[in-house]
Amino acid sequence: MISLAQLRLQLERSFSPLACECTLTGDHSLTVKLYHPVSGQVDLVVSGLSLTTLGAPDAVQALIEELRYELESNSLGRPNAIL
Repeated sequence: MISLAQLRLQLERSFSPLACECTLTGDHSLTVKLYHPVSGQVDLVVSGLSLTTLGAPDAVQALIEELRYELESNSLGRPNAIL
């Protein structure tokens, strides 16, 4: 299983210049928030992820691809969107 710090670092590398916040809730589900570090504008929040399924590098890569898709879908029509 990957640590929250490792996951956050991988996500920030993948979505730079966006910052990332990863939090684990009481029911052991993961919430990922991608946002602009200067303005604080949130681009994407995804909740209910299972941290235990992110043990393998290919699972983390699949999560990154899914988040990228969601981020692009949410950014449609926004002229200053950072992808």
